[in-house]
Amino acid sequence: MSSNFLPYSRQTIEDDDIAAVAAALSDDFLTTGPGVESFERAFANATGASHAVACNSGTAALHLPLLALGVGPGDAVIVPSVTFVATANVVRMTGAEVVFADVDPDTGLLTPETFAQAIERAPVERRLAGVMPVHLNGQICDLAGIAEIARSHDMWIVEDACHALGAADVGECRYSAAAAFSTHAVKGITTGEGGVVVTADAESAARMARLRSHGLVRSDDAYRHPERARDGDAPARWYYEMPEIGWNYRLPDILCALGISQLRKLPRLHAARAELAARYREALAPLAPLVRPVPRDPAQDGWHLFPILIDFADTHHTRATLMETLRQSGIGTQVHYIPVHTQPYYEARYGTQALPGADAYYAHCLSLPFFPGMTGGDVVRVVEALGAALSGSNREELR
Repeated sequence: MSSNFLPYSRQTIEDDDIAAVAAALSDDFLTTGPGVESFERAFANATGASHAVACNSGTAALHLPLLALGVGPGDAVIVPSVTFVATANVVRMTGAEVVFADVDPDTGLLTPETFAQAIERAPVERRLAGVMPVHLNGQICDLAGIAEIARSHDMWIVEDACHALGAADVGECRYSAAAAFSTHAVKGITTGEGGVVVTADAESAARMARLRSHGLVRSDDAYRHPERARDGDAPARWYYEMPEIGWNYRLPDILCALGISQLRKLPRLHAARAELAARYREALAPLAPLVRPVPRDPAQDGWHLFPILIDFADTHHTRATLMETLRQSGIGTQVHYIPVHTQPYYEARYGTQALPGADAYYAHCLSLPFFPGMTGGDVVRVVEALGAALSGSNREELR
């Protein structure tokens, strides 16, 4: 790939990050060591969270709070259809069923209205346990409005905040039982692969920390059979118990070292994304109304992706041909996301569903290059290439 190619996203790795990982390689612990707790403390401080539990992916960060909440067969959980498949899949991993909610056609977000509609469509034979709002692209859902409805139906909230690191107040869990973040390579900060779940509940955090490591406990006060933890008069230091089954969701100290280094620059990286978004909005204005940035609130946004909405029916392009034209100009784009209710697994399980907001958002969205290493000149290049690609449009202003 040409060094001049602009992908839709790219990690920011600097010399201090490399040095942090190199130093961690010389430590006594490569995994399950003190670096994990150090990363968790730093992440909690950065997000305003009371407790943070590091794990090996954003998917694990979504799964752990459901396990801690006791979700299982007989339950149903509401998930917006416009998200990555993991948000729905973790519900099925517990044995519970998914109820797909529609979204706003312009933002792709779950709204109080579409949440209420999903409740009405939920199967009566299952306990409607909770809802998982997705802060798509980094924009925060109306959690206050969603929480009011959730409370009236005795439902918990787990936030899918995998796009929202850096957004104000998300980690406080003011309305939710937990919030799940991703530290994948192209997220707000990276540990390569990884995730963190935050919560205000100390007991829940402790249980999730156990569940990420096979459910094992190694302390006298947690043992069901403390007498087995002694060998005569001496402690059996090798002893452990598994009171419930867990998963191997551990994040190694090496990756935590990278995460700590990245967290130090989170404010700078987030500010760079916000500045790029402002430049995009200004540069794209002449392409309206054929091209519109997804509407969002700059005051509360994680700025993970920068999607636009295109009226492809008014152009001489399909989305595929437009993406290929841009790729030939050295510009990578992506689609976030295919509505999950249309995936074959879920169609086979729940049948074909009509969610017009999700279908409309998917039909028009396209994610442009967006990462802190970009410059203002890169934004101009992207928008000029987009305008040139659309120059065959029947819109007078683009001729």
